[in-house]
Amino acid sequence: MVEKVSTRERLLAAAEELLLSEPYDDVSVRAVCAAAGANPAAVHYHFGSKEALVGALVEDRLGPRWAGGLKGAPAGRDSIPGVIDAILAPFTELASDPLGRLHLRLLARLVIGRHRTVWQGPWFQMDAWAALLPELDARAARRRWMLAFDLIIMRFGSPEIDENGMGARSLETLRDFVVAGLIAPAGEQP
Repeated sequence: MVEKVSTRERLLAAAEELLLSEPYDDVSVRAVCAAAGANPAAVHYHFGSKEALVGALVEDRLGPRWAGGLKGAPAGRDSIPGVIDAILAPFTELASDPLGRLHLRLLARLVIGRHRTVWQGPWFQMDAWAALLPELDARAARRRWMLAFDLIIMRFGSPEIDENGMGARSLETLRDFVVAGLIAPAGEQP
């Protein structure tokens, strides 16, 4: 029996294929719909906007890769180096593949550009990560995780990252810097 691919999946696949060969700003909603063989309004019906489509694509393709980094991770400063290693491993793997680099660049565009999108999975929710830092109040923990992810995503989403990825020394420095920022003692809270 032939499995029917949903319109949503066809739109995601079409967007992914177009974004691999064309700059983000040159890929229109109309082109995505045409490539998917869908009604011209399908992107708006299923996602609401081009940014939401790209957000769904990123979450759909990347979320499962990081699910293990959060799931079952013990809370507390001592667990943070292992959690960061679990976060960085998929980034390193993705950076060595053209499709993976596309996903990382799209993630960087959405996160660093502060594009509004509705994230569904726990990996994309700051409260889930903040719970891993019980020594801090939730607001401070969220702020630290946001800075950590901004830095990681900015580095891996950079156009400078090619099939060779990030050098071992740079990766180690990034890891150590992020861990230090997350586990640093709490200062005075405003």
